[in-house]
Amino acid sequence: MKTIVKVIDSISEYSGRVVSWACIILFVEVCYDVIARYVFNAPTMWSYETSCMLGITIATLGWAYTHKHHGHIRVDLFYEPMSPRNKAIVDIVCGLTFFPAFILLAYFAALHMLSAWSMDEVLSDTFWYPPAGPIKTVVFLGMCLFILQGLAQFIRDLYLVIRSRPL
Repeated sequence: MKTIVKVIDSISEYSGRVVSWACIILFVEVCYDVIARYVFNAPTMWSYETSCMLGITIATLGWAYTHKHHGHIRVDLFYEPMSPRNKAIVDIVCGLTFFPAFILLAYFAALHMLSAWSMDEVLSDTFWYPPAGPIKTVVFLGMCLFILQGLAQFIRDLYLVIRSRPL
């Protein structure tokens, strides 16, 4: 079990570090568009959808990394004073509650992804019309990575509750 958790953690860590570079790319892309639009009066046709796709990539591929580092929102007023074992119990209950919903979301993300690829769907917010398949694949991949990291955290919490020591 410890090996599986370590592998999942390393995948989440790697995906978070890779996606951090997308933040720099997004920054450069938006700066380029602002300069092109306001300095040279030559707005780009591709910038809006590119920045949306980069933002989606950063968010979805960052979910697992954020979960690994306990960065998601919690009510610290109640959660922080708890013992590690009680925190693990709360995390297990929340995991059992939300895990089926995330699997369902991943299922629907897979359906949307497969549909986009099969019918050559395009994004139509601008006149650029980029293919929708790649970004829908990123969303599905992000959901899968998040579910994997949730599973690793569930294993870690269950081990702590049962054995009274961290994995």
